[in-house]
Amino acid sequence: MANANPNASRGARVKAACLLFGLTSLTAVIGSTGSIQASSFYAALTQPSWAPPTWLFGPVWTTLYVMIAYCGYRLWRRTGALTHPAFGLFYGQLVLNGLWSWVFFVWQWGALALINIALLLLLIVRLIQSARQIDGISALLLMPYALWVTFAAALNWTLWQLNPASLAF
Repeated sequence: MANANPNASRGARVKAACLLFGLTSLTAVIGSTGSIQASSFYAALTQPSWAPPTWLFGPVWTTLYVMIAYCGYRLWRRTGALTHPAFGLFYGQLVLNGLWSWVFFVWQWGALALINIALLLLLIVRLIQSARQIDGISALLLMPYALWVTFAAALNWTLWQLNPASLAF
C-alpha cells in the first residue's frame, strides 16, 4: 500500500492503529451501553415484516466496526495525519453512530433518532467520497456500513411510524 508517510516508525503505526481502533471500540461500547435493554424494547415494538431478528445486530455491527477502524487506519497510512480533513468526517460519524442507540433505545425519540441517522448517513457518504480520493479500498470498506445504515434508517422510519406512542419524539 502506498504511504504518504513511508518513514512512519513502527511505534507511530501502532499508536495510530490503537487510537483508531480504540475510538471505534469506544463508539461500539457507547452504542451498546445505550442498547442494553434494546432487545426487549425492540421486541415490544410493532415490527415490519422485513425487520431483522435482534440476534443479527451484534454480528453485523461488530463486523462493521472492524471495517470502519481499518478504513481509518488505511486513511491515516495514506495521509500521515489524524488531523486530515477526512478525519473530521470519520470522527463525526463515530459520534453520531454512538449517539443513535441512546436516542432511539434509551430516550425512545423516534423522530430525533431519524434525524440523527440521516445526518450519520450523510457523514458516511461524505467520508466515502473523501476516502475515495485518498484510498479506494478505504472507500470500499465503508460501503457495507453505508448500506446497513441506509437499511437502519428505513427501519427507524418504519418503527417510528408504526409505534407513535412508544417513539413519540
